[in-house]
Amino acid sequence: VDAEFAKSLGIADGDLAKLREDIRNNLQREVKFRLVARNKQAALEALSRTAQLEVPKALVSDEVQRLQESARADLKQRGVKDADTAPLPEELFRPQAEQRVRLGLAVAELVKQHKLEATPEQIRAHVDELAQSYEKPADVVTWYYGKRERLAEVEAAVVEKNVTDFIFSKVKVVEKNLPFDDVMAA
Repeated sequence: VDAEFAKSLGIADGDLAKLREDIRNNLQREVKFRLVARNKQAALEALSRTAQLEVPKALVSDEVQRLQESARADLKQRGVKDADTAPLPEELFRPQAEQRVRLGLAVAELVKQHKLEATPEQIRAHVDELAQSYEKPADVVTWYYGKRERLAEVEAAVVEKNVTDFIFSKVKVVEKNLPFDDVMAA
């Protein structure tokens, strides 16, 4: 590892200390992202297991169709012939569809009851955090704010974080030390 290698990775002056710092920052950001995702998944799975909600058949049917379409698109992307007409029985997707609908209804109810909507400040902070890993963060921020659909995705992520934080505030959390490889494999 030398200055030329550092330059090839975007460190203009070839400073190896700067390269190490960038690598450390990127790894820390990735570990944080993986841990947040892992904790969010655990919280939402717990909510899904404990939610005693009747799931409307129409919503389940719609979700089954979405899952079938997603599976067909995946098959098509993998080069499967006639993926658009592949027989995908509803029964294969019904349990997952019911779980997703149940979770969606439970999350919506928590958001409504406990006012867990995303605030403009939270949305901006999340956009800023996403932009940090790019060479020109200001351009990334402008890109997100340039289209309502992009910002809606960020808003949904913030609402999920609010719900996850709420769930963690109500349960007993046990901290667990994990080796780096286990975190990255998750």
